[in-house]
Amino acid sequence: MKNYLLILFGILQTATLLAQEKGTKKGWWQQNNLRMIQMNLPDYEAATLDADSVVADLISVSANTLLINAGGIMAFYPTKLDFHYTNPYMKPGVLGAIIKKCHENQIRVMVRFDFSRVHESIFKAHPDWCYISPKGERMINTDMYVVSINAPYVQEKAFQIIEEVIDLFPIDGIFLNMPGYQVRNPYEDKYHGIDQNESDQKRFAAFSNGLTLPKEENKADPLFQRYLDFKKETVEEWSEKLHRLVKSKNPQIAICTYSDKFVDIIRHESQSMTSLPYWPYTASDNVSNAVNSFPHHIISNASIQQISFQSRYNAIEPAEVRIRLYENIANGSGLDMSMMGDMRGYEDERNYPVFREVYSFHKKHEAYFGQYKSRAKVAIIAPGAWPSGDPMQEYRGIQLMLREAHIPFDIIEDGQIGNLEEKIKHYKLILLPEITYLKPDAIKILKEANLAGTQLIATNRSLFDTPADLYKIFGVKIVKKDNDGAGNYLVPDDRSVFKNFKGQNMMFWKYNLGLYDMTATDKQYLPILSKGRPGPPEIIGGHTPTGYHAMSIKRNGNGQAVILPVNIGKLYYIHGYQEHKRIILDVIKHLLPDADSDIRTNAPARVETILTEYRKNIKGLSTSKATDGQILHLINLTGFSGNTYFDPYVQHNLTFKIRSPKKPSNVFTLSNEKPLSFSWKDDYLSFEIAKFHAYEAVVMDW
Repeated sequence: MKNYLLILFGILQTATLLAQEKGTKKGWWQQNNLRMIQMNLPDYEAATLDADSVVADLISVSANTLLINAGGIMAFYPTKLDFHYTNPYMKPGVLGAIIKKCHENQIRVMVRFDFSRVHESIFKAHPDWCYISPKGERMINTDMYVVSINAPYVQEKAFQIIEEVIDLFPIDGIFLNMPGYQVRNPYEDKYHGIDQNESDQKRFAAFSNGLTLPKEENKADPLFQRYLDFKKETVEEWSEKLHRLVKSKNPQIAICTYSDKFVDIIRHESQSMTSLPYWPYTASDNVSNAVNSFPHHIISNASIQQISFQSRYNAIEPAEVRIRLYENIANGSGLDMSMMGDMRGYEDERNYPVFREVYSFHKKHEAYFGQYKSRAKVAIIAPGAWPSGDPMQEYRGIQLMLREAHIPFDIIEDGQIGNLEEKIKHYKLILLPEITYLKPDAIKILKEANLAGTQLIATNRSLFDTPADLYKIFGVKIVKKDNDGAGNYLVPDDRSVFKNFKGQNMMFWKYNLGLYDMTATDKQYLPILSKGRPGPPEIIGGHTPTGYHAMSIKRNGNGQAVILPVNIGKLYYIHGYQEHKRIILDVIKHLLPDADSDIRTNAPARVETILTEYRKNIKGLSTSKATDGQILHLINLTGFSGNTYFDPYVQHNLTFKIRSPKKPSNVFTLSNEKPLSFSWKDDYLSFEIAKFHAYEAVVMDW
């Protein structure tokens, strides 16, 4: 008996160790070499879906991961759950056959779930599971009803659906589309309001000690602020429950969605814009924001093929897709492309050659992608992960100025500053483009960084929500936050700061021109002139000093804090006048004289330059090196005109002088893998690129 117990104990101990080993094994996704194709299937395409053709198409474009529908809105497999609506076009064995065939060809399979809606038949049986607006309306797309996150379908049934799929198929990952609370029908661009479902009411009352759900989204309302806390906590609680379920089934199943808590892969999207000017840096913007805000996650930024929700069968221009995909890999994401349906018989196949070009290039050179370390001394704070409105325009305009000047920078989401204290203190300069509100811990970190020597620049309405912090850091008080600047002029007065205004004494203005009391600052700049007399040439003039300034500097310890309470980023983003960019670049140069010293080049402003340290990304490679060298990525945007994308102009004879703390042992281009002639002196590496078209990467091995 004793021996039997010892044997049993030994078996249990071994099983425990194996389970622990399985649980701590590095996830397959952590190599960060995704080349994903998402086949976003309309229901009817399930009738013609074929495993052999799907896999053949994936192989033809060098994809190593497939993302395909499984369940939620409808089941693309023979579900046994009566609350899971089955796609009427579904062929029972196809999903399993696709997964099997993919695995035979070393292609991972992630499956898509969308628990945002249920079929009308489910709604009729369980109306209490679904969204209801403050006006008592449902949110509906044809015969699909939006659900309530706190009702039984999401809280219970969704987990049963996921568990059924995991038990039926050997999947490698799950992707959750449209998670969280719904207030707007994005497919019809219609706002409906805060969900008033009874389950939401009860759960919010329990969370808030009896408070009633708000009916309006008003940031100034303490009840709405409490509701925001409620949403955050309930979403994270659901995500944690999902994580426990999935990882208990198989720790090697990756969880992917748009949030960061309890997920393995954060997904973002480069989408077609409906307003001008278009933003050609959308992938660089998304990926840099995510990799720097969430440094312990893998990022996958999807290039969305469709032009809009109303125009799903028309793809965006191939030149734009190429830019997105190369920006992805240059900034640290893998490749990710989302299309409507499978690749066979697609309605718009113009981008297929681009997929084959970029995906095969990544496959051939994947050792040089995915394991990067930023060298940027400058950071731009982003107004969230999905910026919109005035803050988005201000933020993009400031980005654009630095990108065109080839100044390397990181992007950090405003809500993540409190989690990145050491990283924040590393930067020599931080820009806040209309960051209207920051949490107290973020304010504390920025104050400490500024005192220690990090320079700060804030624009437009930054920190207006916390006037005490605005005064403490920048030394200003708001007199008039919103003030139409059309007709006013600014004077670039101090030529020791504004060195690039030869021949210009007045600078026109448009959009917001905040009026601030700057008397507590150390120095004021850019006097504001009055609007003067509008009219015919005979009577214009009269632009006299108003007594206000558009910029000030306050010294705090070893750092300086500059504020420009004006829409300077928006003005440049929309109109692109160089004088407004020169203001920011001159201020940056004044605060941080070596800001532009990492990359010195004659490359045009529309050649995007991304400089990063890298580590060889080879499965199983073990090295004591922190980095193997540097890579300079060049992405040619010269074909972008502001409202369309043409093929870029071939670039010739580009010279580069790159700051390099070590003399490279080897310098070569990835396009042809041929060595480049170079010189190295005083920590600078010099070389020339004779010619490049859409993309080039220069590897500098140490």
